[in-house]
Amino acid sequence: MSTAIVIVIIVVAVVIVLLVAWLLMRKRREHRRVEAEGIRDRAAEQEFEVAQREARAEETAARGRAAKAEGEAKAAQAEQLAQQAHVHRGEAADSRTELDKEWERADKVDPDSKSGGTQRGTDPERA
Repeated sequence: MSTAIVIVIIVVAVVIVLLVAWLLMRKRREHRRVEAEGIRDRAAEQEFEVAQREARAEETAARGRAAKAEGEAKAAQAEQLAQQAHVHRGEAADSRTELDKEWERADKVDPDSKSGGTQRGTDPERA
């Protein structure tokens, strides 16, 4: 065989190899495009579900903040009511003392009063 024929065969073989390599790379790129599109489709399907979960989490957090604020408001109201009750108890105790003094004064003024008996309006446990 002549050298020219060998060179032509080698050139044709190299061209065929290059063509096959180019076709394989093109096919691989197309396969990767299809694969990427599939991944994007699955991600798009999950997008709605993830958004729902995020919204649910934010709603739960908002309800938690509202409950905490409501609890703090109730605690402040309870503290205020406790202070009012303390003031009322003090006023009631003062009123009871004054009332007891009036009963005692009435008993001292009344000649028919029996001493040592339980006074009206007085708690038997306090007498």
